[in-house]
Amino acid sequence: MDKAGVLIERLLEQYRNDAGKEQLRATAQLLLYELDEKENEQSSYPLVSVFFPTGGYPDLQRIVEAGPVKPAEAVTVTPEIKQEPQPEVQTAPEVLFDPMVEIPTLALKQQEVNETIAAQHESVNDKLKSIAAYKELGNKLKDGPIKDLRKAIGINDQYLFINDLFRGDQTMYERSIKTINGFNIYAEAELWIKRELKLKLGWNDELDSVKYFDQLIKRRFA
Repeated sequence: MDKAGVLIERLLEQYRNDAGKEQLRATAQLLLYELDEKENEQSSYPLVSVFFPTGGYPDLQRIVEAGPVKPAEAVTVTPEIKQEPQPEVQTAPEVLFDPMVEIPTLALKQQEVNETIAAQHESVNDKLKSIAAYKELGNKLKDGPIKDLRKAIGINDQYLFINDLFRGDQTMYERSIKTINGFNIYAEAELWIKRELKLKLGWNDELDSVKYFDQLIKRRFA
């Protein structure tokens, strides 16, 4: 018995034994495949028709009539990508007049002149105040001896000494006053002042601020 006959017997046996639909469907498909193969190999052979009882099993007849199940062909769907049109870049027109640029006018020039004059006036006032302060310092030369330079020199005097003698360096001023305060006699203080302050900082003995500073040192050791 050939393979097709074996499959027919198996299918009938499964049918009699009330086999499940899946088993019947698989055997039927194998049988149809085998019949197709024989038809291709021996085209002179007569076609074989297989009839199965369908009472109670309507699905079996539909399976046989439908033929072997062919695997579905995979279809690759490539999504269409729509390219959006790029916006055109518009070049800004050349601006011949910039409202943010201020054009010099006669009023602006006059304002600049007024500001320059005001600055010069303030500079003159500062010099006058400095001269007045020096005069006030001269009046203090008649005071008696002092025990502590740090306490004897007021805020205004400190400001004048720092700016005129110590080049605006407050730390240098405070360190120098502390060193001078630590000497025991005037000769030691005078020698140190000449070497460390007058020579290095270029003091002019003819300046009122230098004269007043020397007077304070003398009063400290009087």
